[in-house]
Amino acid sequence: MSERKKRILLVIGGGIAAYKCLELIRRARERGYAVRAVMTKAAAEFVTPLSVGALTGDRVFQDLFSLDDEREIGHIRLSREADLIVVAPATADLMAKMAGGHADDLATAVLLATDKPVLVAPAMNPYMWRHPATQRNAATLLADGVALIGPNVGEMAERNETGPGRMAEPHEILAAIEARLAPAPTGLLAPPPLITPPAEGLPLAGRHVIVTSGPTHEPIDPVRYIANRSSGKQGHAIAAAAAALGARVTLVSGPTTQPDPKGVDVIRIEAARDMLAAVKAALPADCAIFAAAVADWRVASASDEKIKKDGKSSAPRLELIENPDILKTIAHEGPGRRPSLVIGFAAETENVVAYAQKKRKSKGCDWIVANDVSPETGIMGGDRNTVHLVTAHGVEDWPEMDKGAVAEALMARVAAHLRTMTADV
Repeated sequence: MSERKKRILLVIGGGIAAYKCLELIRRARERGYAVRAVMTKAAAEFVTPLSVGALTGDRVFQDLFSLDDEREIGHIRLSREADLIVVAPATADLMAKMAGGHADDLATAVLLATDKPVLVAPAMNPYMWRHPATQRNAATLLADGVALIGPNVGEMAERNETGPGRMAEPHEILAAIEARLAPAPTGLLAPPPLITPPAEGLPLAGRHVIVTSGPTHEPIDPVRYIANRSSGKQGHAIAAAAAALGARVTLVSGPTTQPDPKGVDVIRIEAARDMLAAVKAALPADCAIFAAAVADWRVASASDEKIKKDGKSSAPRLELIENPDILKTIAHEGPGRRPSLVIGFAAETENVVAYAQKKRKSKGCDWIVANDVSPETGIMGGDRNTVHLVTAHGVEDWPEMDKGAVAEALMARVAAHLRTMTADV
């Protein structure tokens, strides 16, 4: 008995890049995939349903309220019968609807009702792609488990418009389709959702990313120290996500029980001064992310011997002095030393966003990832996180997700930002 063909449901959005879908359909069918298409109303302004249907060899679905389509197929069946849903071109409007959970036409209803993996190929003007709203929507989709392919950098349909926003080429999308539909090796998880333009390699290939993680231990004597409850889970997840995107990663970690991420250079330190020295030694870098919970103070003169409790004298008086400000120091490094993107973390128990905005300005960094670490949140040492991304453009409130998803969404944003900076040079 022959193996069933893998089924692709292609959602075609309303952009000039829709014409590339004709080639994508042809190539996919040559590879043995069954292709069914859903077109938005705007998509029909660029390619005809007749052309799409001729290439798929199947009906083309367009109307959410079609009596015949809903009786015979229905948007629920469309969303469930496919092995993979591909959205190409994914316009800024379509991505916004997906991120917001809208279902006001057949395409968005199918996408909201599916339980199958989704691959999105963004295509839009560079300014639309760079807009904080689009970047926020891309991060939300990544956090929801959607995979993104592209966009590529190049010339747009509009005259004198160049930058990130070109839809990935059909052969690139097909490679991503094959990767998503390939059987996963036994015992391994499916590949994480990443912004990956295959023609140019992984999006952070050739980049150096420095990540700090975990707590610092500031010695009082040989057996006692000042520390905090940081587990290092978030910082280590960020380092792993950066490596998965192709970066060379230097992870400077305080004492933690977290396993070393694969493919990452790990430098283990104890105290804040050691962490600063390790970060400086690792420069230059394209991006530095300071996720470590560094102790603000240390004992001015740590004892070389264990401080004894003899039952007679009062408790020892500890004079505390400030530790070096690692984030501020690196953010103020000179040209050629300061990373292009410096990201700090703000762990607060009140006025989270306000304090983070103030911290971003006072430290001189580019972004701040802020979270509420009040005991009742369970974030410090826990597996989940709720963060706010504070940039010069405003504040993005991300939904609660596990720390791995936060890391993937953050590194997707980093990759897109660095790619945009390169395109602008």
